[in-house]
Amino acid sequence: MKVLIVSDSHGLTKPLLDIADRYRGKVDLMIHCGDSELELEAEELKDFKVVRGNCDFRGEFQEELIHHENDFTIYAVHGHLHGIKQSLQKLYYRCREVGATIACFGHSHVLGTEVIDGILFINPGSILLPRMRKEKTYAILDTDGKIAKVTFYTTDGNELVSQSFDIK
Repeated sequence: MKVLIVSDSHGLTKPLLDIADRYRGKVDLMIHCGDSELELEAEELKDFKVVRGNCDFRGEFQEELIHHENDFTIYAVHGHLHGIKQSLQKLYYRCREVGATIACFGHSHVLGTEVIDGILFINPGSILLPRMRKEKTYAILDTDGKIAKVTFYTTDGNELVSQSFDIK
């Protein structure tokens, strides 16, 4: 399974379209973790499964996404309702409730990955307003068996960093 993960585009359209065009037909799923600030029917979001962020007031986006594929369950949410800026504990508990093995979230604009008790947490950063680094970023998740590889890219497609995790 290969998944494109973006978040916190805050009204951007061209870079979001460019990223979607770059991966259309090359990934199994595209997730936008909220704060698109676009309409639900926006052309820029047509390829994405989108969740609502705290700045999304113009569409009836779902609060969370649960996606099952192969042996993985992905839980996607913006993160503001789970207090992710303080701790991943609430998000961890929600993942346990829904049986998720992978959590994708935004809100903090800080890219990062970590595994907590067998759950892989991925924050792709922001493609508009990154925090704690200058690069505007998104992530690609690539799973193979029990190995999950997360690669972060700049909005122009340059690879920043890649990490692999054993999550089963």
